[in-house]
Amino acid sequence: MLAVTLVLFVGGKFQLASATQPNAEFEIQQLTSCYSLGTDAIGRGNLPEGKNIYRDCFTQNAVLTAIFPDGTTQTSYGTDAWADFVYSVFQGNGYTATQHLMGTINISFKNGKVAMSSYLHATHKRSETSIDVANGTYEDEVVNERGRWKISKRTLKLIDFLNLSSPTIDSSSTNARSTNSFVKPKMSGFKH
Repeated sequence: MLAVTLVLFVGGKFQLASATQPNAEFEIQQLTSCYSLGTDAIGRGNLPEGKNIYRDCFTQNAVLTAIFPDGTTQTSYGTDAWADFVYSVFQGNGYTATQHLMGTINISFKNGKVAMSSYLHATHKRSETSIDVANGTYEDEVVNERGRWKISKRTLKLIDFLNLSSPTIDSSSTNARSTNSFVKPKMSGFKH
């Protein structure tokens, strides 16, 4: 109790996290969905909507870092700077849509701090026949700011980034796919 009083007296801004707070774990877990929705809004080309959603997920001065598979990093300070970075990457790669799926969410409450990790599987649409797929892990520090849980620090560690393309009609007429039909592959020795 003394620690909570000191935090409220000294900072007045953040509250210590407690696993006993009603709905705390659920509310923290929802931050992963919040981020995905903001990122996918940006993936559709709607930067203002993405920025507004990010403001619900993160503290105003959040630190966001991406570590790419080749070891390069990008760090942004504040959600608007991160949204601008994400938008520039998506636009630069010609993405027309994205879908970010989050899973294996782990939340820990230790020594008055909240840590969350979650796995990422993201699809980035380039065209009707080409997508980029990214996989990685988000590692977050979460705080309670004026009664609302928010991410104060996020690190994305990407483990891979792959381009997947459908074969063209010229390269494989047997397995070609169009938007109106699906060609079933021939399977020798199999009767249906």
